[in-house]
Amino acid sequence: MNESAFNVVIVGAGPAGLGCALALQEIGVESLVIVESERVGASFQHWPEEMRLITPSFHSNPFFATDLNAVSPRTSPGDLFGAEHLSGKQYAAYLKAVVGHYELPVREGCRVNKVRSDLDGFTLEVYEETIKARFVIWATGEFSFPDLDPFPGAGLCRIAPQVGSWQRIQGDEFVVIGGYESGMDAAYHLAARGSKVKVLSRGEPWKIDDPDPSVSLSPFTKERLARIARALPGSIELLGGREVIEVTHDGGAYRIFTLDGDSFVSSQAPILATGFEPGIKRQVSSFFEWNQSRPVFSEVDSSTLYPNLFYSGPSLLHRDSKFCFIYKFRARFGVIAQEIGKRLELDTSSLSEWKKRGFLIEDIDCCVDCKCEVETSTVEEAVL
Repeated sequence: MNESAFNVVIVGAGPAGLGCALALQEIGVESLVIVESERVGASFQHWPEEMRLITPSFHSNPFFATDLNAVSPRTSPGDLFGAEHLSGKQYAAYLKAVVGHYELPVREGCRVNKVRSDLDGFTLEVYEETIKARFVIWATGEFSFPDLDPFPGAGLCRIAPQVGSWQRIQGDEFVVIGGYESGMDAAYHLAARGSKVKVLSRGEPWKIDDPDPSVSLSPFTKERLARIARALPGSIELLGGREVIEVTHDGGAYRIFTLDGDSFVSSQAPILATGFEPGIKRQVSSFFEWNQSRPVFSEVDSSTLYPNLFYSGPSLLHRDSKFCFIYKFRARFGVIAQEIGKRLELDTSSLSEWKKRGFLIEDIDCCVDCKCEVETSTVEEAVL
């Protein structure tokens, strides 16, 4: 088996992995490789055709307000495609363009089979090769790991992230399980094509008034729901307080049971949209501390058990605040690069532009303690 060694190995060639690679490249880290089990931007390639980024892209980089979906201060997916809300394939193409332009060392089709800790770093076993690394950045994301077993009978459902296109799904009436972004996206596209949709949700996210889109529905989603409510009244029925506990199938219909004792019947397989699992659960779960189902990170986004193992991506949490959007977790690219640079005794001053552009935010308090004094309305009346 071949063996190679690097200062830094990044696992995952999505926005988190590539963004960290660019920040490391900025400070002169040359002994670096990015390993990707599929291809650059694979998770985005697998999006349903109709799905779009809920955060808008707009090229305002010259005014120090970088495109919300950019992975570096000098790029803009909105400028590249002339679109505010990119499709998954468009965003994957943007990431591929970034790799090509900056000549990032990505190895596609390179799946990590095993990780183990050594005295001087880590060993990663991939196909016919062993890779030694002083530092590892785990950046495998979440979208590729939907929550497939939230209740008995979940296997009977159609998994929302795995639907190729909502236009090709047969049926006129559907039940969607899950009331956050992926569930609402499914409901919107099914209703837009003329279907009737019931959304069953444990809570009522459409009523939450919070400036953080990690907690409430995004403005993009609220706008789409309101548009459907005006154009096709009654096409989407939102049912909160309906925690699904089981799905059965008797050969003729699907029955969905909820905790409050109610049940719903559907001729079509229910759409499962109950969220995702952290990618770090797959192979490096034991390398991190866990607070119930949440991973624990140091102040520089490393494992508290293995300080040379870092995490970048949507599972990042600090003080109960989620960094689950690109514009959030990218604020820590520079933090990780700066810390690794210090340990490698490199000059990290070139990250000053990254800091100016919001890619190196060290003061976590400014991220987790934001307030909005403007009262916002919900879409409850418009949708129901």
